[in-house]
Amino acid sequence: MLNIWIYTLASVFIVSLISLIGIFTLSIKKKKLNKGLIYLVSLATGTLFGGAFLHLLPELIGKHGFNLNISFLILGGIVLFFVLEKVVHWHHSHLPMGGEHVHSFSIMNLIGDGLHNFLDGLIIGATYLVSIPLGITTTILIAFHEIPQEISDFGVLLHGGFSVSKALLFNFVSALMAILGAVIALSLSGYIENIEFLITSIAIGGFLYIAGSDLIPELHKHPSLKSSLLQLTAFLAGILIMALLLLI
Repeated sequence: MLNIWIYTLASVFIVSLISLIGIFTLSIKKKKLNKGLIYLVSLATGTLFGGAFLHLLPELIGKHGFNLNISFLILGGIVLFFVLEKVVHWHHSHLPMGGEHVHSFSIMNLIGDGLHNFLDGLIIGATYLVSIPLGITTTILIAFHEIPQEISDFGVLLHGGFSVSKALLFNFVSALMAILGAVIALSLSGYIENIEFLITSIAIGGFLYIAGSDLIPELHKHPSLKSSLLQLTAFLAGILIMALLLLI
């Protein structure tokens, strides 16, 4: 069991480090970076929809079958994220962001990404409980999934008003939720059955809410034909990336 803990914690920490991939954008001039942020937001929208419909939902239905509980839990996730965003709006002026104007959608994206990372930790921990080779394979698959996701999330934070340094820090803290998920999966194994069923359903609702209610409206603020076509390209690229990951 000690080996499983070591492998699991090492795996989730390595996956968490992927959140720092945004550091490679530091060499890009700020003007060019700002100009391209809206397309990273569009990419993030595609990956959120793709992740929800191509990965999480099929996995959920494949393991548990389709029933109304899934529908209600997904709707519950949407309601939960709606309430969370209302709380963010109500307390927005009290957030310690150093005087920067940080948009609520970027904070919502952090919350959603934290839940996503928590779920990744749960999955990694659960597969290591089955076997170490399966856990390593799952870690590699999640790492491939996280690379485009973390680049997109970093872009969303920058677009939402975070400085580069704070975007890196908060994105990394959000990524560390994977460690919490892994610890819970290992600690509660044998006590709570199908804990990922609840979390996966809520995560799907959260992804749909963030993509549909927060990110798409941001894309509509750049309505020029050229920008719209590039947004559509990035949006479809995000979905395509999630689709291609199904082949791995």
